[in-house]
Amino acid sequence: MKDQNIQKRKARLKRSRRVRGRIRGTAERPRLVVFKSLNHIYAQLVDDTSRKTITGVSSLKGDPQVNRKPSDKARVVGEEIARKAQDLGIKSVIFDRSGYRYHGNVKALAEAARKAGLEI
Repeated sequence: MKDQNIQKRKARLKRSRRVRGRIRGTAERPRLVVFKSLNHIYAQLVDDTSRKTITGVSSLKGDPQVNRKPSDKARVVGEEIARKAQDLGIKSVIFDRSGYRYHGNVKALAEAARKAGLEI
């Protein structure tokens, strides 16, 4: 079981590197990076030209007494990253799913960011 998880992680990282070879974020149109752990989801806006993280949001800061479903956490993170981006004057981003399928929590985050006014 442990070897299978390691192989899955290696395959995801390989897909991630392959995709990141083709996309680049700029200051005007940064890269929206998604990372999932077992319990939380994270999103960052990255400017690849200056190699800096512009801003980031995670589901860690949620109310611990509210036991939300993972897809609800992803929606909250998507709305929050869109709000922060708009406060910084960013209207459009390049979506980097980090080797994950565009399905479930990743899709919920992207759709919530779109709904909140961010162009992906």
